[in-house]
Amino acid sequence: MKKSIWAEPRDTVSIEDCYFYHTMDIPNHGSVRGEWDLRGQETTYLGNVSFQGKRVLEIGTASGHLCFAMEKMGADVVVYDLSEEQEWDIVPYAGYDIEEYISEHKKYLRRLNNGFWFAHKAFNSSAKAVYGTVYEIPDSIGQFDICTFGSILLHLRDPFLALQRATAHVKEMVIVTDVVPKFRGKLLSVAELLTGSRLVRFIPDAKKRRPLETWWNLSPRLVLEFLQILGFEHTEISFYRQKHNNEKIRMYTIVGHRNKPDTR
Repeated sequence: MKKSIWAEPRDTVSIEDCYFYHTMDIPNHGSVRGEWDLRGQETTYLGNVSFQGKRVLEIGTASGHLCFAMEKMGADVVVYDLSEEQEWDIVPYAGYDIEEYISEHKKYLRRLNNGFWFAHKAFNSSAKAVYGTVYEIPDSIGQFDICTFGSILLHLRDPFLALQRATAHVKEMVIVTDVVPKFRGKLLSVAELLTGSRLVRFIPDAKKRRPLETWWNLSPRLVLEFLQILGFEHTEISFYRQKHNNEKIRMYTIVGHRNKPDTR
């Protein structure tokens, strides 16, 4: 008998066993603090898209804040993320004890998944979860109207392949949010981002052996090209600032449509 792809909910998770990537206001518990505070900014972060009646595939839900927000907007959500059963795309620096780091990172992933399930229960969410690598999304997950990538591509060794594999399951729209890149220590202006070259910056530094989990700065022009190659020819882009820890980070969101959106 073929094993089900759907993750079993963790109904007995204790808050002490959780890590929250997002700051969230959890029913019957209160606020938990995370690295990103998307509260009140969810619509902007997701490209001002209507989710009413849409089936959504969210790549990299982490604590699930956007998952639960999209459900409130009327979406039927499936989240696809890593668990301790899979390995993150760690930069394999020579001479660095990667195995020890991976071992500790699996514990972090366990606590992150616990945070999702703790909040899932508190929000009375109907979202389903599938765990696996984004490069091997199972066919049995089905088809979706919309797919979201919320600040995920910079952490992937092969961002184009991830988009290709995920968008094979998407009928209408893909939403990609990422950090506006810095080149030579300066943020690109909006004009440069819209009219300049398709820039990419490789982040890992062999001498510093840092960072371990971030690979790229991807310019919006490059992501636009990725999406157009994959059949999402009609695109919209927005820029804004998002709260991350004690900073306001410059972000961009691209919405790619397979067919020209109806503007009536």
